[in-house]
Amino acid sequence: MIELSSKLEQKINIKFKDQDLLKKSLIHKSHDNTNNNEKLEFLGDRVLGLVISDKLLKMYPDEKEGIIDKRLATLVNKKTCAKIGKILNIKNFILLGDSYKGIDRSDDKIISDGLEAVIGAIFLDQGLNVVEKFILTFWHSLLAKSDLTLIDSKTKLQEYSLKKYKKLPTYKVYKQSGPQHNPIFKVEVSITDSKKFSAS
Repeated sequence: MIELSSKLEQKINIKFKDQDLLKKSLIHKSHDNTNNNEKLEFLGDRVLGLVISDKLLKMYPDEKEGIIDKRLATLVNKKTCAKIGKILNIKNFILLGDSYKGIDRSDDKIISDGLEAVIGAIFLDQGLNVVEKFILTFWHSLLAKSDLTLIDSKTKLQEYSLKKYKKLPTYKVYKQSGPQHNPIFKVEVSITDSKKFSAS
């Protein structure tokens, strides 16, 4: 474990004062149900959101809050954290329990959660300035592309309907299939003066 945390310190170029914090950030709950990285992950998610929100407000001082929020959503999510986590090879440092032996160690959720836990540990051990530098270093290229954020089709439809008709589209679930734990819904959507369209 000491060797693992030491290698990660070299990779992120941060020397921890409290080695136990870094070690804890690498313990998945399947390895230890009591002493694991869940709370550090919770904290890291909030710290990441704070740092990226602050940066976006500085980058786009005249932008509307709604657009800033959309940009934030593309930068702070499990998919993006997994992408950064893979750059850092976080999967090689996470301790997993026996129940996870058959699961691919490249599982995006494990990587994403692990990265957020490391961010939480850096914040507690080194403070806001250091963790901010760490986050902005690894999110730099994504932040640079944030002005190209695409609005998803559902949001576009809602914005169009609100602007033209002053009300949201109407959604109606008309069919459900598949297993109960993973159902598939067919939804019908319509806006004023238009045909109804359906999608799964």
